Amino acid sequence: MNREEISRIAHAEHPIKSPLDDDSVRRLLERGLPKGDERVLDLGCGQGEWLLRALAARPDAHAEGVDISEDALAQAAVAARELGVQDRLVLHHRKAEEFASEEPFDVVLSFGAAHAFGGLLPTLAAARKHLAPGGRVLIGDGFWERPPSQEAVEMLGNFTDLADTVDRVVADGWTPVDGHVSTRRELDDYEWACWGSLAAWALDRPEDPDSPEVLETANTRRTEWLRAYRETWGFVSLVLRRTADSA
Repeated sequence: MNREEISRIAHAEHPIKSPLDDDSVRRLLERGLPKGDERVLDLGCGQGEWLLRALAARPDAHAEGVDISEDALAQAAVAARELGVQDRLVLHHRKAEEFASEEPFDVVLSFGAAHAFGGLLPTLAAARKHLAPGGRVLIGDGFWERPPSQEAVEMLGNFTDLADTVDRVVADGWTPVDGHVSTRRELDDYEWACWGSLAAWALDRPEDPDSPEVLETANTRRTEWLRAYRETWGFVSLVLRRTADSA
């Protein structure tokens, strides 16, 4: 089974592919779309969950999503039709880093896609190219709550602590106007949902040839979380404006 299908199954019960509960997502969107008629771009939108929620909550907003997964975009299109927001959503099948638009956006989103750009600051550089004056970026990324093991670093990447993460963002020309640090409950709920969904899929399909692989993946990922990074890794979501816009 390919990685994309594994991810789809893992997020069946947690469509927001970040450790955020529904209330946190709603609040971040409220802070990111204060007027309600914004043009919104999601770089690495996947199945479009962020955009769908934004459009459902903001009847005057319009959105565009970019992703390399044709299957995920097809699912986003179906969901948009079911919600009745398809006329306000445009989906682009291409690499997020290669996307170009003639018109800037009031809001640029990027959650769970920093790896596509090479990290947090390169993701912000990509967002900056699309952002209208006075616009906002909503972005989520990991950080270390306490010094990690080498195993955790090799598994998840070279993050910094929360204070240094925010300092790097500010030094890059951004000012946080809101933010959210995922709670222990959000972090745990996300991991249990992902690896539990995979395990349940495998147990429900004992005759499926992919079942042993999927169950092994679920068990491996759950063990990695519990033993390697549960006590050290955190997740921060930021609502940002360009500091220069206020100069």
